[in-house]
Amino acid sequence: MEKPRVKICCIQSIQEAEVAIRHGASALGLVSEMPSGPGPIPEDRIAEIASSVPRGIETFLLTSKQNADAVVSQQRKTNVTTLQLVDAFPIKGYGILRKFLPRIRIVQVIHVTGGESVKEAIAAAEHVDALLLDSGNPSLPRKELGGTGRTHDWTISRQIRESVDVPVYLAGGLKAENVRHAIDAVSPFAVDLCSGVRTNGALDETKLKAFFAAINA
Repeated sequence: MEKPRVKICCIQSIQEAEVAIRHGASALGLVSEMPSGPGPIPEDRIAEIASSVPRGIETFLLTSKQNADAVVSQQRKTNVTTLQLVDAFPIKGYGILRKFLPRIRIVQVIHVTGGESVKEAIAAAEHVDALLLDSGNPSLPRKELGGTGRTHDWTISRQIRESVDVPVYLAGGLKAENVRHAIDAVSPFAVDLCSGVRTNGALDETKLKAFFAAINA
C-alpha cells in the first residue's frame, strides 16, 4: 500500500510551516475564522504564510463560509492553492468556485457522524477534487467544524473511501499512537492532523518526529 501524504493543520506562522515541511508535510492547513475549534489566524497572516511556502507544497484555506462569493474573495486575498470547505456547501456554489477559481482545488469536509455521512460524501464527491473526513458536529448550536481531537467510526470512513472516485483525506484525533491503525483501517490518500502534533497549542517537533516515524514504520 502506498504511504499516505500528510497534511499538518492549524499552522500559525512561517516558522511552523517550515518545521512541518522539514519533517515531511506535503500540505499545510491555514484556519480562517471559525465558530469554534483551534488555530484560526487572520487572513493577512494566512496570505503571508502561503506566500512563503515552496512550490509543490499545498496550502489549504479552511473556511466555514457557505457563500461562494465570500469564499472567492478569501482565496484571492490569501492566494492559497486549495479551499477546504468545512461546512455544508450549496451545489450551485461549487460551480461559482470553478468559474472564478479554475486552478484552485476544492476539498469538501464530511463530518462522519453516522451512516448518513456516506450518502452526503457520495453527493459532494461529484463536485469537488477531494473529500476530507473529520469528526466535527455541524448540528450543534455552536457548530464543531474540525479540530475536535476526536476519532470517528473508521469503518464508515472506509465505506466512503470505497464509494467515491476522488482522493480521501482522513482527519479526527490522529496521533502517533493510532495513525498506523487508522491507515490500515481506511487506506486514505492522506492523513490530516492538528492537536496530535501540538503541546500547549504550539507545534511540537518531538510529536512530529514520532508521527512521521509511525507513518513510515
